[in-house]
Amino acid sequence: MLEELAAGQVTLATVWFLGVSMGLTACTVTCLPFMGTWALGRASGQREALLHTGVFLGGRVITYTLLATVAGAAGLGLAKALGGTWGNAVIGGASILAGIWLLAKPAGKTCGAVAPAPTLAPVRLHRKTDSLPPLFLGAALSLTPCMPLASLLALAANAGNAAQGAAYGLAFGLGAAMTPILVLVPLAGRMGRELRSGRAWLSRWLLWGSAAVLIVLGVRRLLLAV
Repeated sequence: MLEELAAGQVTLATVWFLGVSMGLTACTVTCLPFMGTWALGRASGQREALLHTGVFLGGRVITYTLLATVAGAAGLGLAKALGGTWGNAVIGGASILAGIWLLAKPAGKTCGAVAPAPTLAPVRLHRKTDSLPPLFLGAALSLTPCMPLASLLALAANAGNAAQGAAYGLAFGLGAAMTPILVLVPLAGRMGRELRSGRAWLSRWLLWGSAAVLIVLGVRRLLLAV
């Protein structure tokens, strides 16, 4: 595989399978702590969880396409720089933003002792801007250095043109979107809803705890970038 990638003797289907290999393994391990915590903290319903997961994966597909386009047009050096120290800084910033977003714009308004838990359900999709943190997380986490991404960028750079690089990046991103987080993130959201159901006192702790985890994950990434 690596020899074929270096020689550029691969098809889009090969690149897609390379993306699938990452989506089923490294993507799940890397992305679930971020998106799972987000869905748990929001106690997402099924529709919102699927929407945010789709937006998250869309951010990844777009970023892989852009990275491969850059590699095809400008060579491997610039694309590698985007996925190195600078990439960790972007991931850290996106995670901290998501944590702050949870605190500033909670999914369910439970301020006051009289707010019943069932009112959480109808307010899931009222704010389209709530999809921005998953989008930013998806785009940022695409910059995580790994062997499949390095192989993609090497192939795009070897292609020597932006259009071919973009095609490789899109195929890779669509393959990487085949990931277990499509199931695991909605399950995390459902777990959050079950925990909060009838436990108004727990809602605040779950929200704060999830926000704290996202902020800590972000700070850790920022420290790696230093």
